[in-house]
Amino acid sequence: MPELPEVETTRRGLWPYLQGSVLQQLVVRRKQLRWPVPATLTRLRDQPVLELRRRAKYLLLRLPDGHIITHLGMSGSMRVELSADTAPRKHDHVDWLLDSGKLIRFHDPRRFGFMLWQRGADPEQHKLLARLGPEPLGQDFSGDWLWRMARGRRSPAKAFIMTNQVVVGVGNIYASEALFMAGIHPLRAAGRISRQRYHALAEAIVTVLRRSIEQGGTTLRDFVGGSGEPGYFRQQLNVYDRDGQPCSRCDGIITSKIIGQRNSYYCPGCQH
Repeated sequence: MPELPEVETTRRGLWPYLQGSVLQQLVVRRKQLRWPVPATLTRLRDQPVLELRRRAKYLLLRLPDGHIITHLGMSGSMRVELSADTAPRKHDHVDWLLDSGKLIRFHDPRRFGFMLWQRGADPEQHKLLARLGPEPLGQDFSGDWLWRMARGRRSPAKAFIMTNQVVVGVGNIYASEALFMAGIHPLRAAGRISRQRYHALAEAIVTVLRRSIEQGGTTLRDFVGGSGEPGYFRQQLNVYDRDGQPCSRCDGIITSKIIGQRNSYYCPGCQH
């Protein structure tokens, strides 16, 4: 599933083509994605593009009357096609046609992604965004914040940092990597981690996410950025998808375990 670095990579790849452009219309080939594409989107015509930003794993395209809220789902991607005459592939469900003659094409084989409309200037009024926690790369996120939010919680540390009300965008890959970097066992109860260790974990989360963004994200199966390039952070993964392999830090062997219905990877020797 595309996580924060993949969505941010997509945003950065698309913005040079969207900046200063006019969205002439949306072409919808398949209306039924995770949720039906709203009829409002199919009626949009000649809308100046004002901004493209990311909130958690959502892309928010600001137009004069509102925002298109896009989520890439489990297998989605958005890429630039340099000509509107480029024939669509199977699973190319939505096109954003630009006045430059280029288009942005939404591709999603599993159709768990979506595009929605939020009227008005504040997209965070939408029910999907209204209760989200702080951005991990923003000023409101810190080890003190994690420590305060963890008080009294018995849930495993990995499930805790993957909770969107605690911090957004820390998906399965990056939770495993950050916990390894901070030396924290993924099953340790969130409420039994010291403030000092939460400072280390917050720093690890920021470091891992920034490194992945620099590498264009992590491609395991489907993900490509706006230019069609895969993400290369997979080559730097320390524990994720490496069960049975030696730890890069010690003589231990990477182990996997299901935590919160997700495969989790860690080193029993380094993480406690």
